[in-house]
Amino acid sequence: MTELPKKVDIREVSLRDGLQIEKPISTAAKLELLEAVVATGVREVEATAFVSPSKVPALADAAELAAELTRFDNVEFSALVASANGAKRALAAGLRSIEYVVSAADGHSHANVGRSSAEATAQIADIVAIAHDSGATVEVIIATAWDCPFDGPTPPQRVLDIVDRSVESGVDRLAVADTIGTTTPRRVSDLIAQVRPRIGDIPFGAHFHNTRGAGLASAYAAVSSGVTRLDASVGGLGGCPFAPGASGNIATEDLVYLLRDSGIEVDVDLQAAIAAAEVAQRVVGHELPSSLLRAGDRILG
Repeated sequence: MTELPKKVDIREVSLRDGLQIEKPISTAAKLELLEAVVATGVREVEATAFVSPSKVPALADAAELAAELTRFDNVEFSALVASANGAKRALAAGLRSIEYVVSAADGHSHANVGRSSAEATAQIADIVAIAHDSGATVEVIIATAWDCPFDGPTPPQRVLDIVDRSVESGVDRLAVADTIGTTTPRRVSDLIAQVRPRIGDIPFGAHFHNTRGAGLASAYAAVSSGVTRLDASVGGLGGCPFAPGASGNIATEDLVYLLRDSGIEVDVDLQAAIAAAEVAQRVVGHELPSSLLRAGDRILG
């Protein structure tokens, strides 16, 4: 365990990871949610994904949404891609920050993108080159970093091989993702301890789901191990449509509550995040799993 960082950056992912398993909502409704998210003070927002509309119909309006992003100041928007073609589409739509997801497990990789983990890894260099040639940055997100719903526990070496290829290819950021919400603090600390010596000064983040109730504890373990970038989704909205049982991203407001009371600075205002979670719940039309959405802040209620 290292000394806790003074600040943790939170990337809001409700517009992409949050909505991808939902029934499609209108672009106007997404913009309403985005306005509430931006009002929290968050500096980074994953706005959408440039993937197959037939596979993820909820994000079929990626280009239309991207065209509206210029109205928001002081926010860095990014989009997830799963292929070189997706990267080109995102860049053509005006994005200057993309995330390329690579699953460390073959079972999930085939379900998610229709190719093996090795085949997806082999595309990292091409996607980095495409982005850098356009003046954009690339983050590689390693999915199923701990467990796969098809293959079971992920051997750490599979993650480390993707990390090494990413570093060799010149990625700008790296992140590990607990795609199905199965990991625990001990396993988080163990993997991060193996990854950090291999990445030098590359910014390193993590993405957790609270599917089995250990998401916040795992996030705290990541922060305690030196991670200073975490993904979260207002209301706990979201999950992976290609991973059975995956649901419940860490709720942004729950994470802010934990970090704030741990003496760690964040850019996100807690009450504004709860308000954004209320908007998220309304636009998707069903109850969300956020604890603070239900119980409120201990200070203000």
